[in-house]
Amino acid sequence: MSILIDKNTRVMTQGITGKTGQFHTQMCAAYANGKNCFVAGVNPKKAGEAFEGIPIYGTVADAKKQTGATVSVIYVPPPFAAAAIDEAVEADLDLVICITEGIPVRDMIRTRDRMKGRKTLLLGPNCPGTITPDEIKIGIMPGHIHKKGRIGVVSRSGTLTYEAVGQLTALGLGQSSAVGIGGDPVNGLKHIDVLRLFNDDPETDAVIMIGEIGGSDEEAAAEWVKANMKKPVVGFIAGVTAPPGKRMGHAGAIISGGKGTAQEKLAVMESCGIKVTRNPAEMGKLLKSVL
Repeated sequence: MSILIDKNTRVMTQGITGKTGQFHTQMCAAYANGKNCFVAGVNPKKAGEAFEGIPIYGTVADAKKQTGATVSVIYVPPPFAAAAIDEAVEADLDLVICITEGIPVRDMIRTRDRMKGRKTLLLGPNCPGTITPDEIKIGIMPGHIHKKGRIGVVSRSGTLTYEAVGQLTALGLGQSSAVGIGGDPVNGLKHIDVLRLFNDDPETDAVIMIGEIGGSDEEAAAEWVKANMKKPVVGFIAGVTAPPGKRMGHAGAIISGGKGTAQEKLAVMESCGIKVTRNPAEMGKLLKSVL
């Protein structure tokens, strides 16, 4: 079993004709069961064409109707990406994974408001996507570092997702699913949502949770873990100070009024029973120690 996606998932790529969309659709189609999973592309100006055997449709609704795809991955440029999410939500897809970075916050506020009451789940934007090892990957993560197993990974940081997975695999610990939720201030699924899914998944035994400075999502997730989680969780918070004049981290990594610091988040997580490390090189070893 897996969370969110598996080998039976059928996927469309919005933005399949762009350079990024083409490259990552190729990589995903070449991974595990990807050739069967990636069944459609969407581009209003290229309907009727195809990319490496994948038919292109003019709308998300057409792609869904013709292929049965229920998941979309978005590589549309930032000015148009929120509208692409809106279209997927209107078509009642199960899941939308938005890889695009740099979507204006105002656009995402409107899109999140439009999603209220709809069934569609959103992963991202500005995320690496999600993978169920040896079954399917949707996004930009390197497939070869993943190994099928029973550890869940959820992270705001794409790079640290790969780091955690690489450490687990090196220790012989495979992953049930790895989920990059993205670090933008206005996004879809949060840590708490993915932890719920892992908690209910009989094939996940433990979870690595990786957060970042800014906001209070990690604290809310930690309180939920204390009250509800039946499986061990280990945690890390990315909070490196950037050099003067340099921007560091995601747009969501904003500390306000002294709240949302790495130390504050780690303290709350520890108080809620989450084993934490302050060294990103120790995430895998810490997880192995709690099993």
